Amino acid sequence: MEPIRLELSDLGLLAPELTLVAAAVVLSLLDLLLPRQMNRTWLGWLSLVGIIIAAVFAAGQLNPAEPKQLLNFSYRVDDFAAILKLVLLAGAGLITLMSIGSVKEDEIPHIGEFYYLLLPATLGGMIMASSGDLITIFVGLELLSITSYILVAMRKKDKRSNEGAFKYLVLGGVSSAVILYGMSFLYGMTGSTVIKEINAGLGQASHGMLPLVYLSFFLLLAGFGFKVAAAPFHMWAPDVYQGAPTPVSAFLAVVSKAAAFAILFRFIYNVYAIGDLMNLPFHKDVLLSLMVVAAAAMIVGNFVALRQTNMKRLLAYSGIANSGYLIVPIAIQFSMMHYSNFAEFAFYLIAYLFMNIGIFAVLMIIERSTGDDEIKGLAGLYYRAPGTAVAAVLLVLSLAGLPVSGGFFGKLYILLGTLQTQHYWLAAVMIGTSVVSYYFYFGLIRQMFMRSEDGAQPIRTSVPLSVTMWLCVAASVVLGLFPHWVLGYLERIFSLTQDLFIFS
Repeated sequence: MEPIRLELSDLGLLAPELTLVAAAVVLSLLDLLLPRQMNRTWLGWLSLVGIIIAAVFAAGQLNPAEPKQLLNFSYRVDDFAAILKLVLLAGAGLITLMSIGSVKEDEIPHIGEFYYLLLPATLGGMIMASSGDLITIFVGLELLSITSYILVAMRKKDKRSNEGAFKYLVLGGVSSAVILYGMSFLYGMTGSTVIKEINAGLGQASHGMLPLVYLSFFLLLAGFGFKVAAAPFHMWAPDVYQGAPTPVSAFLAVVSKAAAFAILFRFIYNVYAIGDLMNLPFHKDVLLSLMVVAAAAMIVGNFVALRQTNMKRLLAYSGIANSGYLIVPIAIQFSMMHYSNFAEFAFYLIAYLFMNIGIFAVLMIIERSTGDDEIKGLAGLYYRAPGTAVAAVLLVLSLAGLPVSGGFFGKLYILLGTLQTQHYWLAAVMIGTSVVSYYFYFGLIRQMFMRSEDGAQPIRTSVPLSVTMWLCVAASVVLGLFPHWVLGYLERIFSLTQDLFIFS
């Protein structure tokens, strides 16, 4: 067998990833060498520069003449990967920006570590977006997971943080083991870890080993369901979000979730949803299982959020519901009648990124004033900081999916795709749960405008935090006013056969 080599010319294709590696190494060395009493805030600006440079390289990989394969299909550079890498880098950049000068020492005692741990966590997500091999997927997944465990546990003296970090570590380790167990069945049935070869091998082995194919799928669905916090694999999310520092909660809600969705989208279609398996009942069972998980996530997330009084727990359940909406484009399958699944998924993921990071930025502003993360901290916000209240309202309207906002068109495009493919029951769940969500989202607005709080602390914020909030508001508004620009661009550059299917 001829050895697999990585040529020097191939390193240019890895420029976004290598940039983050270099930035993380430089930041960690600087943090070690600088005097302990020296302010580390400026390390955040260096981290942000590294993320921007990586994003420039990732943007340069958009719309190539043809996808590039590295290490015998183990790593792909295509539009699917480039788009999702830009989403991950945008999320990491905004989270870094909003933390600069805004994070207190009692929340993150070692701020330098926060900045250089955020980079390898993002790198793990980028590796997952480009993976075409089981080993590469698992390496990226564990790089993201292990650094996330450390980030969640950074509030070492806080009981809630310790509890959330322990729960996240244990359940995260179990989910990784479940994923690895599912992958082992795929390797055992096909003799390969390359997704391109696994699909062909499953087609040949499916008739004699169909029960094992089912078992591998359900194991992987459970493992990835944990990573995207979709019901019934969501129980870790509320406690972890509440215990983690707010920027870390935002990272888990957006960047970590987007990375897991990236591999779920590519993996489901390249292993289970195309090829010879399409001629078996198994194919319909795969899609039905995804629809059931999507519906469960939407129902559980929205209904349990109704009873929340803590802002982070409410956003955790909101994220669970949004995981359901994001699973729908994966579950409804590509067809001649409807083939814009990825564009709809990517559009809503982009809208989700901005509206969630924006509302976490608002939460950080409230935390700086009240010292806690309860919903009641929003009381009378309009009278204390009208600008912040207006920004929060626009972000909440996008989260609720009301016109005219990015969240509205994101849900609308997914809903129309569901109706085109005649999955009416799933569309009904989407509509019904969205209506339910209006109650708790409008509860936040009611707090801001209708509940004044006498003697409330004045609102204090930093410039980077305010800039982050308004950038997210502006992006949500633009996505609501000109959705066809973004959706049209995504449909124009994305090719189903070249950018999603690895073996085409």
